[in-house]
Amino acid sequence: MELEEAIRNRRSIRAYKPKPVEEEKIERVLEAARWTPSAGNLQSVEYTVVKDSETRRKLSEASLGQDHVRDAPVDIVVCCNLPKISHYGPRGRELYSIQESGACIQNIMLAAHSLGLGTCWVGAFSEEKVKEILGIPENVRPVGIITLGYPDEKPKSSRHALKDSVFEHGYRWI
Repeated sequence: MELEEAIRNRRSIRAYKPKPVEEEKIERVLEAARWTPSAGNLQSVEYTVVKDSETRRKLSEASLGQDHVRDAPVDIVVCCNLPKISHYGPRGRELYSIQESGACIQNIMLAAHSLGLGTCWVGAFSEEKVKEILGIPENVRPVGIITLGYPDEKPKSSRHALKDSVFEHGYRWI
């Protein structure tokens, strides 16, 4: 699959087939994340792969009851190890950590799509509950939960015109 095709055709999937995801495919999406640009090459992003149904159920509850977190065969919790990025001070902890995590999430989602898998980026969750469920240390911040599995839906997508969000020579006020 060509990159542009993957970018245009990837969709957020919230319904999954009850089919396990092969370990090789999980490894390939994580490998894609590993190659994401990293501030100072500090590689502060870390991942917890969750396949256990009881833990996925708890993560779903921590995610405001989003059923696809429970129903997907795999959840990948993307975290930033804040001491690793602290080299850049507050900007590293407050911004670079989020930027780097987001870039890793995008790579995961595109790699998964290219392998015939579906994903959904979940950002609505209690960080404290997720940390408690997974035993994540205080100095590591969960940034996103990515649901992963074989899609059982084909959602449509729409986008606004590019001209509505691109400005030249300064920001355009409406």
